[in-house]
Amino acid sequence: MEYEIKQDDKFRFLEEGEGEPLVLLHGLFGALSNFMDLIEYFRYHYKVVVPLLPLFELDLLHTTVGGLEKFIHNSLNIVIIKTSTSGKFPGGHVALMHVLKHPERIKSITLTGSSGLFENGMGDTYPSAGIMNYPEKTELTFYDPGIATKELVDEIYETVNIRMKAIKIISLAKSAIRNNLGEELNQIKQPTLLIWGANDAITPPFVGREFQRLIPNSELHLIDNAGMLP
Repeated sequence: MEYEIKQDDKFRFLEEGEGEPLVLLHGLFGALSNFMDLIEYFRYHYKVVVPLLPLFELDLLHTTVGGLEKFIHNSLNIVIIKTSTSGKFPGGHVALMHVLKHPERIKSITLTGSSGLFENGMGDTYPSAGIMNYPEKTELTFYDPGIATKELVDEIYETVNIRMKAIKIISLAKSAIRNNLGEELNQIKQPTLLIWGANDAITPPFVGREFQRLIPNSELHLIDNAGMLP
């Protein structure tokens, strides 16, 4: 199904349905296609808002999880105040930073494959363009490597093979390492749902368990036969 992309100043977003807002924050190589099934289901129950994160549009200084959080804060002032939110890296990390800075604006959180705790491995997975084994790395994202089609691999290769985009991906990955939230997560009071792929090789299930341990009002659900994108 085709959805209209709306724009308000620099803020581009999708908005479907009516009712309580549900914000979906996409991942590093995320696209609206990642959320199509969720949008189609939840638009009958909520006002679904999907901001298009400016991963490659911000200047290099602000291409960080902190810069994205500030962008989301300014952008969501246009659309909503009270909300639920859902996301993965960097969307989940941005959501966590946002709820820590502005707890009055968020009612609940859902995270899947999020950064915020263990990012050392992530920093090593974005070498210079042209070096990375793209098919292998893309397949690693899924439990079923067959989902990593040639089209998907080519799309990722096209992104990281552009020098400035590759630099910004590395900038985001390094900022995720610097912005470890382990000592702050106990401040989150909102109900938090953690949905993790039981076979996630990038943010393994122990990461989800650690989020559950550190966030007081949280519950963890592991999805069998699922990787980083359950």
